[in-house]
Amino acid sequence: MGVLSSGRGSIAALVFFLVKFSTATEIPLSVQQVPTITKQSKLQVAFPFDEYFQIECEAKGNPAPTFTWTKDDKPFDFSDSRIIVSNNSGTFKIPNEGHISHFQGKYRCFASNKLGVAMSEEIEFIVPSVPKFPKEKIDPLEVEEGDPVVLPCKPPTGLPPLHIYWMNIDLEHIEQDERVYMSQEGDLYFANVEERDSRNDYCCFAAFPKLRTIVQKMPMKLTVNSSNSIKQRKARLLLPPAERGPESSVTILKGDTLLLECFAEGLPTPQVDWEKVGGDLPKGRETKENYGKTLKIEKVTYRDKGIYRCTATNFLGQTSHNFHVIIEEPPRWTKKPQSGVYSTGGSGILLCEAEGDPAPTIKWRVNGSPIEKNPFAGDVLSPREISFTNLQPNHSAVYQCEASNAHGTILANANVDVVDVPPLIQTEDGRSYAVVVGASTFLHCKFFASPDAHVSWEKAEEMNPLEGRRFQVRKDGTLQLDGATEEDAGQYSCWVVNAKGRAVVTASLDVRNATKVRISPASPRVPTSHTLELHCESQCDAHLKQSLRLSWSKDGEAFEMNGTEDGRVTIDGASLTISAVTLEDQGIYACSAQTKLDNVTAVTQVTILDVPDPPEHLSLSERQNRSVRLTWEAGDDHNSDISEYIVEFEGNKEEPGRWEELRRVQGEETTVVLPLAPYVTYQFRVIAVNEVGRSQPSRPSDHHETPPAAPDRNPQSIRVQASQPKEMIIKWEPLKSMEQNGPGLEYRVTWKPQGASVEWEEETVTNHTLRVMTPTVYAPYEVQVQATNSLGAGPEPQSVVLYSGEDYPDTAPVIQGVDVINSTVVKVTWSTIPKDRVHGHLKGYQINWWKTKSLLDGRTPPREVNILKFSGQRNYGMVPSLDAFSEFRLTILAYNSKGAGPESEPYTFQTPEGVPEQPTFLKVVKVDKDAATLSWGLPKKLNGNLTGYILQYQIINDTDEIGELNDINITTPSKPSLRLSNLSATTRYKFYVRACTAKGCSKPITEESTTTGDGEYAGLYDDIATQGWFIGLMCAIALLTLTLLTVCFVKRNRGGKYSVKEKEDLHPDPEGQSGKDETFGDYSDSDEKPLKGSLRSLTRDIQATASADSLVEYGEGEQGLFGEDGSFIGAYAGSKEKASVDSTTSCSAAFPLRA
Repeated sequence: MGVLSSGRGSIAALVFFLVKFSTATEIPLSVQQVPTITKQSKLQVAFPFDEYFQIECEAKGNPAPTFTWTKDDKPFDFSDSRIIVSNNSGTFKIPNEGHISHFQGKYRCFASNKLGVAMSEEIEFIVPSVPKFPKEKIDPLEVEEGDPVVLPCKPPTGLPPLHIYWMNIDLEHIEQDERVYMSQEGDLYFANVEERDSRNDYCCFAAFPKLRTIVQKMPMKLTVNSSNSIKQRKARLLLPPAERGPESSVTILKGDTLLLECFAEGLPTPQVDWEKVGGDLPKGRETKENYGKTLKIEKVTYRDKGIYRCTATNFLGQTSHNFHVIIEEPPRWTKKPQSGVYSTGGSGILLCEAEGDPAPTIKWRVNGSPIEKNPFAGDVLSPREISFTNLQPNHSAVYQCEASNAHGTILANANVDVVDVPPLIQTEDGRSYAVVVGASTFLHCKFFASPDAHVSWEKAEEMNPLEGRRFQVRKDGTLQLDGATEEDAGQYSCWVVNAKGRAVVTASLDVRNATKVRISPASPRVPTSHTLELHCESQCDAHLKQSLRLSWSKDGEAFEMNGTEDGRVTIDGASLTISAVTLEDQGIYACSAQTKLDNVTAVTQVTILDVPDPPEHLSLSERQNRSVRLTWEAGDDHNSDISEYIVEFEGNKEEPGRWEELRRVQGEETTVVLPLAPYVTYQFRVIAVNEVGRSQPSRPSDHHETPPAAPDRNPQSIRVQASQPKEMIIKWEPLKSMEQNGPGLEYRVTWKPQGASVEWEEETVTNHTLRVMTPTVYAPYEVQVQATNSLGAGPEPQSVVLYSGEDYPDTAPVIQGVDVINSTVVKVTWSTIPKDRVHGHLKGYQINWWKTKSLLDGRTPPREVNILKFSGQRNYGMVPSLDAFSEFRLTILAYNSKGAGPESEPYTFQTPEGVPEQPTFLKVVKVDKDAATLSWGLPKKLNGNLTGYILQYQIINDTDEIGELNDINITTPSKPSLRLSNLSATTRYKFYVRACTAKGCSKPITEESTTTGDGEYAGLYDDIATQGWFIGLMCAIALLTLTLLTVCFVKRNRGGKYSVKEKEDLHPDPEGQSGKDETFGDYSDSDEKPLKGSLRSLTRDIQATASADSLVEYGEGEQGLFGEDGSFIGAYAGSKEKASVDSTTSCSAAFPLRA
């Protein structure tokens, strides 16, 4: 062995080669090699509740290693029969049986074969004893009130950690505060005792959690005698104890937690403060605990060393203690020796450097023995490195480097294997790989070779080593292929060659399409409380679809597939939905698509919009009588630009606390000059508006008061009301509080006859109404209303013309004639009354009419007066909805706003006959094979003398053919039935019956029936009138009908008015009831069945009804309008509902179809 003195530079040059070679090589177990320890125990504690204790030592090597142990640096044999040794390893177990304390010690494992010996670090095996407080008699302690006291704990030693508690016999904690403190060693200190501290059960408990053990010291008795004169005294330190003097040293390891404690006795109780002499306490790592008596610094560093001072103070004085804190550190590696593989003739160097405080000592071993006792020829040794040259196979060995100081020892094994073998490729042959286009992939060719080998890769088609920037061959033989293309697919070969031989393996590469992903919509902007919906659109290679997985994340944190606890987040495959979004949902959202070959991510920025924060810091400036400048600062707009600000004010004396809008300001501005009204104490606030909505109002500004002034305006909406003739009640809209401009608001009212050269009459009032009596009825007056207050009058008022109170008209119009338009409509003309007889504003004329008798039977009905009003100055009107063939009387009167004047003399007129209503029913009462008997009811309204009926029928079998329409004219109106013969058997017919007068025929009523076959009988109503049950039923119906008619008669006699809607429903357009012939449209009856096939309308010249009159066309209302041909606007009301009455008009109508 030589000593390194010269040539250090040349040896250092070998370092790079050695490190490079050794770190890149792992020897296959099939190659001879020195032992390597792969697993070992650390500290082992024999807990009493464990079944056994295992001390591990595993190693590999070729030949397989054998194991030996030392205990406390002496050979350890397994003579104790209880020890269980594992096969093919150094691990052994010690069963927890009997006495095992003699196994306690420090163990070391040695794994050896013919090439060398590996050594483990020391493994400490601890057999803890059960901690116990010593049995002792503790004398009671008796002190005076105010004295300091220390109750010692002196806990037993045991396996750390140790936790100490002071409790009473009931296991209640002794309360600690500024006066009472438990030290780190467990003693209980009293700065000054009080009488309440007396008790006989002060117990110290020591807990050893790893041993699951708590032990208790014998209770201590403390008696505090009360004193009438408690002497105060200055602070004196009890911790640290006085025998340590004013200074002491504390050594702590780097990274540990520093705990310094000071406790002082005195009266009053002293306060403890901490400082670092010549520096500051480390911020963020220091805390003061236990009412300032403990200074705690976590994870100490070398910067924390120095002098720390605690100072205890009360008003009588202070005392202090300095702690010299020393930071030390156990050994740690800075350069750890590395194992290496070398070929024959090679050279190398082993480095071993460590740091610590105190500085560690370095010791070298080889194969577990001190290197001085077993050196290798050619090794050059120094304290921190070993170098060797011209290595031979017998130089294989295990070197150990051990670094030690007072705080510990660290050990490193470094294998030196001298091996000469041809390349051994450890990657299996024919391995398949896959990659996506554009990605990188790695084709493995893991090998071992000594001496060093050269690796090359070839593609099968090219037979040349791969070259170019996209191809890199790593030291372990792996081929890195970057930016894969479809052309890179195919077969590859890996060749490994050294001086001892060569080896080859093949591999195949498939290139797939890269996965693509996109999030839609891009960069969404979503208002709060709305729903965010994101969709992840992905595409991947068909071979990768089975492995495709989508996942969502926000700001780098993944969403759980089952959403959030509040249920707002829902992930459904490629869709992410967040309902009721908040500002916290804003961020970067990512969708990741992962397959077995690639992982791609798309991101989008989600912006959450919300209403702005309220404006802030409102201030008033440029204060004037009628204006002030308001300035503010904008709040957060929450991702949506502020479009405008709304300035509101509060100051209405009538409605305090009510805010009103004053001005709107563009969003770019944050100041505005506000117009103000006099005599108002203003307060302002501002609301910001963006596309989402309005912010909350800002905090109100300071108050601003404007001085009073005369009114700026006069009342508006001046109007008159009158409840009696010649009266004027003048009213107006009063000025609002903000318009009064000052105290003492009054209204000056002046008036005079319109156009008269007389003085204005005047009266001043405080409310907003004034009653004036004039000498004439309905005379025009000029009226002015002016606002005044204590500071003056408002602007010159404008005159308005108002009329004095009206009286009733005092004369009636004269009826000039009644012209019959048709059977239900007449035209009434009259002479208008003179203007001076109206005594007010003429609103129109009113026609009252009532039916006096029926011309059909001569009966006189109860008088039911109908009313129809016509607005404006006019001399005619149309009266609709009359009963045909009847006699009527009517009167007419004028009316104004006051009411109606006297009625004219009654005028009598008659209406002509009209078309009847359709029969009330049609029934087929009997059907035979070739005949049918029909019965029908009289029309509800005959509207004239009934002349007979028209009966029609036709075949309507379920075919496309429709039978010919046959007519039968019945001239005996008193016979409402007929037997039809010569019908076809088993055939369906449709029957039509119309009632007729001289003016025409009604709409038809229809019925369908089918004739029978041979021998069948279908008499539905044959001889029904002879049945007893039918007679009883008819009697009951008659009695019920009589009762209903009586009720209706009583109600109608009460009188009343028609509603316009009822008249609209009951009467058609009277314009269609002129004497001219008009053509009606096609007629459709709900009773008729739709006919199949191609149908054509057949027109027959039969008298039919014209359209009925509609009251809307006559009475006043929005729909009561005629054309330009002399039509009118009218309104009426009546006391009885009228049914429709058809006029007598010749018309062409669509009747049932013929085949």
